Amino acid sequence: MACWIKDTNKPFGIFGATLERPGTDHQAILKKAGFIFTKETYSIKQLRKVAITGDHVQFAPDATFFINISNDQKANAFLTENVLENQQFIFVIPRLRYTPYHLVNPNKNEWSEQKIKQVEETNEKYKEVDHVKQRKAMIACVRETGNKVLVCREMTYQVGIIDELLIDPLPATVKPFVIKRGYWLPDEAASVYAKAKSVVSFKRHSPIIAAANKTPFFYLCQPEDTIKGQMSDAPGFNDWIFEIDKTTGRQLTDALRKQWINTRSSKLYLKKAMDNIENI
Repeated sequence: MACWIKDTNKPFGIFGATLERPGTDHQAILKKAGFIFTKETYSIKQLRKVAITGDHVQFAPDATFFINISNDQKANAFLTENVLENQQFIFVIPRLRYTPYHLVNPNKNEWSEQKIKQVEETNEKYKEVDHVKQRKAMIACVRETGNKVLVCREMTYQVGIIDELLIDPLPATVKPFVIKRGYWLPDEAASVYAKAKSVVSFKRHSPIIAAANKTPFFYLCQPEDTIKGQMSDAPGFNDWIFEIDKTTGRQLTDALRKQWINTRSSKLYLKKAMDNIENI
């Protein structure tokens, strides 16, 4: 954007940004923007602290709320192969506290050894603490409903942690009801989300894709997830967002149970929130 300002006289705006701590250079650019639309409301508060205000600064829901891609052919083939019936399974998606970018893109790693040590120690400290709560909900779902659980990833590295954190520790009687999905593209994922009973995710965008496809969700927010975690609650999904450090496995299980028992009220709650988004 700095090059745009330098090389052209054309106006510009900022859309879909998260601005947690805009530095001096960023502020200089932002003050010249014709509009600034942030995907969560917290960024607006941060902009006010550096005197960037006005009617041109507004909240705009994440564009994923309006996702309209699908691949029913691939999705139906996957559902049939794994005997996943419409509204008779839930999704569960894991996440480490910090994305291990030094492993995801080792050739482009710019982290110091100290940073890598911090990331790995934090991930190791919390991975079981966080995911045992998801497993409790998975076990209850299988035992109380007889339905299946589909575990999958939103980022590629998560394929490698699914077994350790979500499948291997499960009781032997539960494991046959759990299906693992590896790499797939968002269009197929969206079509499968549309058939699920619920999505329980540590990642932000899978719940939003679920909501766009009329499927209830729970977003489990980790404190390391930055203010981007705010982007789901602004439109009115507060009841389905849990701060994981303040949430027990029992609380998550109770909420999921309430969702699968009271399907109609969950769908109405979802519709009201999505209508709010449409009207922003």
